[in-house]
Amino acid sequence: MTYEETIKYLYNSVPMFQKVGAVAYKEGLENTLILDEHFGHPHKKYKTIHIAGTNGKGSCSHTIAAILQAAGYKVGLYTSPHIKDFRERIRINGQCISKEYVIGFVQNERHFFEPLHPSFFELTTAIAFKYFEECKVDIAVIEVGLGGRLDCTNIITPILSVITNISFDHTQFLGDTLAKIAYEKAGIIKNGIPVVIGETTEETKPVFISKSIEQNAKLIFAESENEIINAKSLTEGGISYNTHTFGALYGELGGLYQKMNTNTILCSTKELIESGINIKKEDIKTGFAHVTEMTGLHGRWQKIKEHPTVICDTGHNVGGWKYLSKQLNMQKCKQMRIVFGMVDDKDVSTVISLLPSNAIYYFTKADNKRAINENEIKQIGDAHHLKSKSFPNVKNAYQQAINDADKDDFIFVGGSSYIVADFLNDCV
Repeated sequence: MTYEETIKYLYNSVPMFQKVGAVAYKEGLENTLILDEHFGHPHKKYKTIHIAGTNGKGSCSHTIAAILQAAGYKVGLYTSPHIKDFRERIRINGQCISKEYVIGFVQNERHFFEPLHPSFFELTTAIAFKYFEECKVDIAVIEVGLGGRLDCTNIITPILSVITNISFDHTQFLGDTLAKIAYEKAGIIKNGIPVVIGETTEETKPVFISKSIEQNAKLIFAESENEIINAKSLTEGGISYNTHTFGALYGELGGLYQKMNTNTILCSTKELIESGINIKKEDIKTGFAHVTEMTGLHGRWQKIKEHPTVICDTGHNVGGWKYLSKQLNMQKCKQMRIVFGMVDDKDVSTVISLLPSNAIYYFTKADNKRAINENEIKQIGDAHHLKSKSFPNVKNAYQQAINDADKDDFIFVGGSSYIVADFLNDCV
């Protein structure tokens, strides 16, 4: 098989949450444990860091990986979903897994895994863990796929667990209260393993305290540590930080929400240093300043062009949009134009209620079975008195926004990872 044929086989043969949603979700670790046994427990051959949370997992995972790379470690990075290419999910020192490895794995192992009928994420996790072992990584940063307690990444015993924050998302699987969702995320807290919690609420904090006591795990609340003295968004992009422990830092990733992520990352880095990982201040500065180049991260308040300014961001739920809406309302421009679409398992009406009322909207639909029809989203926008048009795909919506825009306008593209994926693939 060619690489393209192999990826098509994976998409068609194993259910993929990114494509089809709830029917791809498999609760429990049975398949994962069978696959892990078959491949010889590869994750036990290297150190791991486990990262969960509703929002911020990607930024935290990539930045921690960049810091470790700057410190001289060979670093595996496993994240989801991908934006352009499946191989983005599995990287070593920023380089995607090779096409040849993916082809070889599927050809050599399909006779074993096909009878198991694994989910897409169960299978890709097995590929990642084995690839990291064969390439002899020093440490791997592993991002939870969904939840934590029953996620197939939860077979690892990390040197550090990180939970970024808790808000409402995937409630059909994780529960309909913040406490229930926190319980699922807290499932990654392991016996005797330190855990950093990025943000808490009155509902979630007791859940983490209870679980850490049960597991005899050191518990660090990043909010209490409050590493950041001040932060300033820069006109040229990124954020300038002044920190208690690490001095002045430049963070390449923009967006108001990055301040919270940065605090979580710094507290996690301090804990890694305490555990014996050799990280210097300069490594931290390098990781923050060059995370996109070092790890291939896309879609976090990413500036595409100027005159007009074009920004894209993968924020896709209420928790993320509480920050994004503030960020958008701060933008100084002649006219704001927003290319926007969402998928069907999100609280669309609440997100749309957070959108800037003075923008012109180009509602659209990603090339994904879970994407909401552009006219349906427009109807919700109309109910919130938003000025809008609708378009059948992201390319058409963006092209119209560009055609309508003055050089002093501001164009934002987002609403879901899949909108950003279509935008970066078809328009940039």
